[in-house]
Amino acid sequence: MSAGGPQDFWRRRVVEPIVAQLRQGISADSIALTLALAAVLGVFPVFGATTFLCVIAAIWLRLNQPLMQLANYLLTPLHLALLLPFYRAGETLFRQEHVPILSVGDLAARFEAGPRQFLVDYGCVVLYGIGVWTLLAAPVAALLFLVLRPVLRRLALRIGAPRAAAG
Repeated sequence: MSAGGPQDFWRRRVVEPIVAQLRQGISADSIALTLALAAVLGVFPVFGATTFLCVIAAIWLRLNQPLMQLANYLLTPLHLALLLPFYRAGETLFRQEHVPILSVGDLAARFEAGPRQFLVDYGCVVLYGIGVWTLLAAPVAALLFLVLRPVLRRLALRIGAPRAAAG
């Protein structure tokens, strides 16, 4: 982090890029949608898949790719923290026994002992986690959009962004 601390980091890395996009005429609604989708895609319970999902969503919906990836990057700690809860919730939802996930070393040893069984055990766990994520993604994205949109519209008005940016 910079010498200015977390507030300076937040301002320079998050607020200033958003303000710059608003000043360039990107609408507050578009930025709110970008950030909301990045938030839910950024916690997709497959390690390594979030960047790809964000790229695809931004291209498909013509959203701001740099802001999408910025939000995805900033959510990495949350993504990692939510992997196991998604997996455990999925196992519970689908009434499956919890597959032991103790450490990276344990996972590697289980893979070496039997790659096929490893894929069966952990592949299903990942699918269960994706099932839980799928149930939560749309409502969470909608809620985030509804919270972010008025905040970004007010910011656009406050900074005197072009009219389209106000929504």
